Amino acid sequence: MTNDGPVQHGYPHLETVRASINALYKRLSYDTVQTFATSVAPVDVAFCDTDDLYLGAQRVARELVRHYRLPDARLVVSFREMTHAANVELTAGPEYFVELNDRFRTHRRDIGAALAHEVMHVYLHRLDLSFPGVRENEILTDTAATYLGAGWLLLDAYREDAASSQKLGYLTPEEFGYVLAKRSLVFGEDPSVWFTSAQAYTAYVKGMTQARQDSEQPPLTAAGWAGRRRYARDRRHAPGPQPGVPYTFTPDGPGRLRVSFPCPTCHQRIRVPVRGRVRARCALCRTVLECDT
Repeated sequence: MTNDGPVQHGYPHLETVRASINALYKRLSYDTVQTFATSVAPVDVAFCDTDDLYLGAQRVARELVRHYRLPDARLVVSFREMTHAANVELTAGPEYFVELNDRFRTHRRDIGAALAHEVMHVYLHRLDLSFPGVRENEILTDTAATYLGAGWLLLDAYREDAASSQKLGYLTPEEFGYVLAKRSLVFGEDPSVWFTSAQAYTAYVKGMTQARQDSEQPPLTAAGWAGRRRYARDRRHAPGPQPGVPYTFTPDGPGRLRVSFPCPTCHQRIRVPVRGRVRARCALCRTVLECDT
């Protein structure tokens, strides 16, 4: 949790974020991901100052448990002085103890954001899905919470001005915006209407720009002129190295080539023959891709 400290910006964890999206599709399957087409509604996790602190926190926790399809999980929420925003004790269940920073006693509107991250820890724990390393695993948790419909709360908790700042989670604001944009492009959902933070909206717009660039890389037909020109040059020199680009050429028999590139939706590598216009379908997320190889 960043509280009145410097907020990191940009996309320093982008490769881990993409690997997290890919891992979700592999572990959950396309059909399961599709069941999360509707995000957590703001009204379901709203928390006003007149609500009882503990009853309200339990209510929000139950809503997130329901959203993540963890019907037999019971969360017990408490508050204490701590450095981090929150912590969850991952056990065999079905009861899990979540501790929230004492700061949330007076910043209640962000309790949903903190719980969205902690309940996702429980979800991933039950899936037995994790990355090596604490930071990588936390990035996976932020990405999963956001892609599966609750992480917009984490981005909305980001507020920054000349005198103070606040950010929850391990992703940068722009990375949260990127994952939200990836989700929006898949499900046709616009989370920006839920933001109460102007800075969150700005980060989402920047993230959408980055997300759209994933669909504008060669050999996809939506690639720009400069990318197409670089691709044509690399193809002439294939199968030599192609540093700094997402595609790779490999031999496919005498005089033939194949090109592999990441799916712009789930980042699974796709391999197609180099023979002009090709339509490919990602086997993992079922996205149909128009390519000019």
